[in-house]
Amino acid sequence: MIDVIFLLLIFFMVSTTFTKESRLALELPEASGERVGAQVELLEVTISPSGRFGINGKYLVNREAKTLFSALSKASAKFDKLPPLVIVADGRAPHQSVVTVMDIAGKLGFVQIRIASVAPKEPLR
Repeated sequence: MIDVIFLLLIFFMVSTTFTKESRLALELPEASGERVGAQVELLEVTISPSGRFGINGKYLVNREAKTLFSALSKASAKFDKLPPLVIVADGRAPHQSVVTVMDIAGKLGFVQIRIASVAPKEPLR
């Protein structure tokens, strides 16, 4: 009986599927203020600590502005109306990368641009 239980245990351990989350690890800058409710349709531009750009969780092939321009225009073409754009930049990302995203978003006609942040660990007084 114990042998059967051990065999079943081994079978379940081997047949279990392990999922690996493929999320981007970013440290968001801190900011105090009200939380904005999530909307269904939005575009998310990610900026890594090294300055790499990503759109909706997928990094682009290079860091050039024209690549970001074409990828962002292609991603926004799926929508009838331009959705809100959320910039998720790592706290250590170069400031120039954030400015580049904002500049390109303005050229494409985005008017609702948000910068993601987390609440500070210690509130400001």
